Amino acid sequence: MRLIVCLKPVPDPKHWNKLRLDPETKTLVRAGVPAVINPLDKKALEASLRLREAHGGEVIILSMAPPEAAPVLREALAMGADRAVVLSDRAAAGSDTLATAHILAGAVRKIGDFDLILCGDETIDGGTAQVSAQLAEFLDLPNLMHVSDIQAGPPGPLLVRSLIEQGSLLVEIAPPAVLSVAKEINEPRYVTLMNILQAEQKEIAVWSLADLCLSEPCIGLQGSPTQMADLFAPQRTKRAEMLAGEPREMARQLADRLHRLGYC
Repeated sequence: MRLIVCLKPVPDPKHWNKLRLDPETKTLVRAGVPAVINPLDKKALEASLRLREAHGGEVIILSMAPPEAAPVLREALAMGADRAVVLSDRAAAGSDTLATAHILAGAVRKIGDFDLILCGDETIDGGTAQVSAQLAEFLDLPNLMHVSDIQAGPPGPLLVRSLIEQGSLLVEIAPPAVLSVAKEINEPRYVTLMNILQAEQKEIAVWSLADLCLSEPCIGLQGSPTQMADLFAPQRTKRAEMLAGEPREMARQLADRLHRLGYC
């Protein structure tokens, strides 16, 4: 099986206190904040590695990220992926989910034949849960989300379990397809020192937008149909006032203040 895993480096939650928004572009400023593999993308990678171990084949990491995200991709290679492709181009900065899916679809076409594309259901820095479905639409492929189990016996269709509100669905789906996984699917493996050393020898190909055949202009911030209208820091108006005296007197004071504020 040839498996492509879409992986996004996201800001490390331990350092979210350092995040800020650019007041001009209204996008997240990630400079100076360490990156990690998006947790659900790591589970998608683990699922692909288990499929490769059972049926053979190749696991390819696909990421749209700046050059400084290389250590995050090396971690994915240390987990067991065979190689990585990173799309790194300033023109792609600020892309919304539709523009991101459009660019990723161009990269998938350049990679060539595959059986499955696996993604995480959502990312912790955006939480939109849109990219996998949009990517499938650009590639004209079936898409299934909230996947908790994948049973493959190639050649032939896959049996995929998808979580729904009151249970799950067991769906038969023929490759190629795009699947996005839920947190219930697995627990990612630990990476050993030997894995880390081996990962240093694996290929990370860096592509720009010029390497892709993109026919539509939805690229980057200007080409994204989703735009943030405005942002502001709310004023802090809360204050605390301590009441003193006997319980009956404090209750009277509280009732009086609530009445004057219009609450009763």
